[in-house]
Amino acid sequence: MIEQSILEITAELARARDIVIVPHKGPDGDAIGASLAMWHFLKDKGHNPQVIAPNNYPDFLKWLPGTEEVIIYENEQERSNQLIADADLVFTLDFNELNRAGIMVQPLIDSQAVFVMIDHHQEPTDYANHTYSDATMSSTCEMVYHFLEKLRAANHISPEIATCLYTGIMTDTGSFRFSSASSLTHRVVADLIDKGAENWKIHNKVFDTNSEKRMQLLGTALRNLKVLLEYKTAYISLSQEELDRHDFRKGDTDGFVNYGLALEGVIFAAIFIENKQDGIIKISFRSKGDFSVNAFARQNFEGGGHINAAGGKSDLSLKETLERFESLLPQYKDDLIL
Repeated sequence: MIEQSILEITAELARARDIVIVPHKGPDGDAIGASLAMWHFLKDKGHNPQVIAPNNYPDFLKWLPGTEEVIIYENEQERSNQLIADADLVFTLDFNELNRAGIMVQPLIDSQAVFVMIDHHQEPTDYANHTYSDATMSSTCEMVYHFLEKLRAANHISPEIATCLYTGIMTDTGSFRFSSASSLTHRVVADLIDKGAENWKIHNKVFDTNSEKRMQLLGTALRNLKVLLEYKTAYISLSQEELDRHDFRKGDTDGFVNYGLALEGVIFAAIFIENKQDGIIKISFRSKGDFSVNAFARQNFEGGGHINAAGGKSDLSLKETLERFESLLPQYKDDLIL
């Protein structure tokens, strides 16, 4: 579809001045990396772009070039609503259902702007005027790279854009170890390094700036690890009390779910995090091979995502959620194979 739309998008960009860029609620490295890369590109082309994130994002991403220009919607709603209302063009990046924009949904629905969706999750909805959707891609950042290629603007990728895109690809592929990191992904990454992304510095800033409290929280998470080898499954749970005890900050549990998947014989891993403020249990799922955690999350926990990485939620208590999760596993035993 994007091939058919690219001339129309080019024309829209020629007319547009005010452009809003929106990542999903609880933005991760891919969402923020893609948004800031697009912001740099549009700004360099003479537009007036603005990234508006529904809520805050982890500190380990706040070194990215341009991050100081990001507006957090929940902190500046009136200003954000006006920017959305005035926008000629809205890019929604790394999500394919408007409800993933959280409290920003209504102003986006009310907007008269032309919408462009760029996303790599499965089963996109049809809210956008132009949709670039490819679930085989490693990340939305890789898709933004290809989008710029389609606009014949790859030569406009600056060191700042390269840094943002590299960060998103790196984080969404688990440092390139997930199967979604194709040979094409590595060729894209090589070009981004050539264009100024300092790969070792990026890795250090994202992964090697942990606080003492976060490392202690990881220790608690690993003590809570439960392994169910009959179902090739492992999961971690963290209560609100445990989070509070370690001065939990947004992003502190990122990557914890992968420790379960690192166990020999385990192909399905999950982490359950109690969030008493929202009254839910937040869940992340990971898998190896063909077991679809996207389908599992959609069928059982109001979530979704990718075949090997997905999220969900539960309105039950933490104890009840864990009991329900374990009770579901026998239904999937025949699917939990490599």
